[in-house]
Amino acid sequence: MSRIIVALALLLVVASCGGGHNQPPRNLDNACAIIKERPKYLKAFRATERRWGVPMHVQMATIHQESRFRGKARTPHQYLLGVIPMGRQSSAFGYGQALDGTWEDYKRDTGRRRAKRDRIEDATDFMGWYMSTSKERNGIPLYDARNQYLAYHDGQTGYARGTYKSKPWLMRVASQVEARSQMYQTQLATCRRAR
Repeated sequence: MSRIIVALALLLVVASCGGGHNQPPRNLDNACAIIKERPKYLKAFRATERRWGVPMHVQMATIHQESRFRGKARTPHQYLLGVIPMGRQSSAFGYGQALDGTWEDYKRDTGRRRAKRDRIEDATDFMGWYMSTSKERNGIPLYDARNQYLAYHDGQTGYARGTYKSKPWLMRVASQVEARSQMYQTQLATCRRAR
């Protein structure tokens, strides 16, 4: 009997240490609340801003659109005839919904072999790397959340070709990312932690 009690107590201790951050922050409409609840996020955003020059508010708006700040986010399953599972829509995973191939390119180019898509520090660094590449290849300013998002979604080559122009839904989403980025920028200017 005492072994069962010890095992249950041990299980409770392990479970309480386990996650906590599998759930997104509570108030995704308030940048100050996000970084207050998750100081680790602020550290990651700042590091990416220093290394790659991508403003915090652009990173935050893109992560919001891609995963709603869920580190384990994946694309939905596809079904044949509405019932037979056929795998996921893509290999996108993590905070930034990075695809397998693009993630491998990032790890190779930056030397960050142990980087993981579900770790905020690595996800924001990936985003910084990708967006700085968008600036290099397509001339998109790092503060331009709308066009950075279009290149993030359609890829560097797709953006250069203008593939997004035939996707009205994507143009609307990019405008929403831009609006959220501006909202986060205004909020970050007022919170002490972000300064």
